[in-house]
Amino acid sequence: MGKKLYFGSNLKMYKTIAQTIEYLKKLTELTKDISRDEEITLFIIPSYTSLEDASREIDHRLCLLGAQNMCWEEEGQFTGEISPLMLNEIGMDLVMIGHSERRHVFRETDIEENRKVRCVLEHGMRALLCIGETGEQKEYGISPEVLRTQLKVGFHGIDPSYADRIWVAYEPVWSIGVNGTPASADYAEEMHGVMKECLREIFGEAGDRIPCLYGGSVNPGNARELISMKSIDGLFVGRSAWQADKFDVLIRDALSAARATGK
Repeated sequence: MGKKLYFGSNLKMYKTIAQTIEYLKKLTELTKDISRDEEITLFIIPSYTSLEDASREIDHRLCLLGAQNMCWEEEGQFTGEISPLMLNEIGMDLVMIGHSERRHVFRETDIEENRKVRCVLEHGMRALLCIGETGEQKEYGISPEVLRTQLKVGFHGIDPSYADRIWVAYEPVWSIGVNGTPASADYAEEMHGVMKECLREIFGEAGDRIPCLYGGSVNPGNARELISMKSIDGLFVGRSAWQADKFDVLIRDALSAARATGK
């Protein structure tokens, strides 16, 4: 048996509570025969309004549930924000921090992401830090520097003992969304190599245990090649995952491709 692989999706601002529950139940039923101990970790990040019902209805051993964002304070005068205490109360497994839409639409900074990551970890949840360069930064040839900066600042001051609850998702900004262009597998592998080297610099040997996922227009046509890359530990899938049966097929196809390469 090869190493465990990670598959997940961020549902963004899609799906009602009922639609989310239906989707999660179907996805867990379809994939329940795939070992969570040895083969995959599956996670879904729905909208806030769906979280409580989803947490109550879904077997967390089959699918981890996450929040799309979180405040760095437990409580206070932060209208519209969600605190770690609120997410703990409804049994969240993980919190996504620094998604490109948070960074580029809502203007969050690396320093803010660091405060959020620290808060997530201090409250016992997994932290999924999203990083990625813009098309302009790629054109200037500074993608590695951008990723290293986002990692170095995002994980500043975090003790290596937290490494087992840290995940990283590489999502090139130019590859996300309806008009996104998927990164080539070779380019994604190159950037994942940069990330893994940087994580070792930050956390020492513990950095080797942090899974690095690729996200950015992952689809049935490129999932096999991407997951076969040495440094890619999982796939953070967008709209190709939003129908349970199609996500099931993608997961199985990618898993078989990874095993065929001895991964």
